[in-house]
Amino acid sequence: MNPRVIEWNDSGGVRYLDQTLLPHEAVHCDADTIDEMIEAIKALRVRGAPLIGIAAAMGLAAAAAKLESQDLTKQWIDDAIARLGAARPTAVNLIWALDRMHEVATELLANGSDAPTVVNALRAAAQKIWDDDVAMCRAIGEAGAELIPQGATVMTHCNAGALATGGIGTALGAIYVAHERGKQVKVVSCETRPLRQGARLTSWELTQAGVPVTAIVDSAAAWVIARGDINLIVTGADRIAANGDVANKIGTYGLAVLARAHEVPFYVAAPRSTFDLALASGDAIPIEERGAEEVGAAPGAKVYNPAFDVTPAEYVTGIVTDRGVLRPPYEKSIAAIF
Repeated sequence: MNPRVIEWNDSGGVRYLDQTLLPHEAVHCDADTIDEMIEAIKALRVRGAPLIGIAAAMGLAAAAAKLESQDLTKQWIDDAIARLGAARPTAVNLIWALDRMHEVATELLANGSDAPTVVNALRAAAQKIWDDDVAMCRAIGEAGAELIPQGATVMTHCNAGALATGGIGTALGAIYVAHERGKQVKVVSCETRPLRQGARLTSWELTQAGVPVTAIVDSAAAWVIARGDINLIVTGADRIAANGDVANKIGTYGLAVLARAHEVPFYVAAPRSTFDLALASGDAIPIEERGAEEVGAAPGAKVYNPAFDVTPAEYVTGIVTDRGVLRPPYEKSIAAIF
């Protein structure tokens, strides 16, 4: 499957698939300014921790290419990166990608490089971030597929596939590779309230790829697991602290607790760009809160709408990375891959 999630357009801007319209419409939009890219990320037209990092890097390069030479300054780079980095606070991949872009631009500007040289370097750096993610996703898929038994039914939450990354995905990457190997894997996809990324996006992705998938409402997950229908659970991640605590889409923590109660392995799949070694634990991970309109509550009712939760490391069976599967104690196994 190649959903053409993101690409360069003919004018040097960014073309992306508007994920808010899936599964009913596949519409591509263009962005070549900082404001357009910020809007796309905030509105979840572009979403998924690795993908928003890629998109922000590409958007920075595209916007820089439109500037007059005298306007491409360190101040412009600093301001643009600060604004892009604030678009969504939880996923660390965004900051990771922008830090790489900042390092490239500031070094060249400090050395007196002209604007065309800086623009070309920014585009190359953005492409490298994308290419690296493609390779990391494939490595995660290969490692994760080893954990999936023949004929297994795998539960997943939200969307951690090709729609969320530059490659085949993280959690879904493992499923795709298992499918390629003829393991006859089946998937149960949790709906993922309030925006239903599991029902809308994961079920669409897997159907397009020919992987059998059953969508369930979030409140059915406990019953499905209790019936013994699930062999393992695998999710993506938006930030992983140095001790292995995992921030992911709201509802992930509940699945991890259910997995422990019913002795079902619970895995997290993520590239190295998702780890934040500056945070000792998940207590310090910022949790994005989104608008009340997404929940659809009655007028006048108060709404609490966190987009993410944090799963303590003790509930995580293993973390599937592009450097293999990490096991507890996570402080040591995470440090080892860096």
